[in-house]
Amino acid sequence: MAIGRKTTRSARASNAGTSTTSASGDKAVSLRAHAELTLSAYFESLNGHRPSGLYQLVIREVEEPLFRAVLNYTDGNQMRAAEILGINRGTLRRKLEDYGLVD
Repeated sequence: MAIGRKTTRSARASNAGTSTTSASGDKAVSLRAHAELTLSAYFESLNGHRPSGLYQLVIREVEEPLFRAVLNYTDGNQMRAAEILGINRGTLRRKLEDYGLVD
């Protein structure tokens, strides 16, 4: 999506692939498209107020469910989860502790 109000040809081309069709024929919206829609709704809900610390807010909102989903996918195997996420297992462990996701 283009920044600002104008949509460029390259932005339209990059947004063209925002959905896929599953094996069952259902349309699945990409994670990027979900993020864009959610952020647009967030800005609309501000009613003119200026957001602050948005980057950290988004990271906090996305990281925890991401870690939960990957750990669920790996049956709790932190080494495999770290590999899937592309981060060091120590980094994953620290972040899991930060979110209270470890025993």
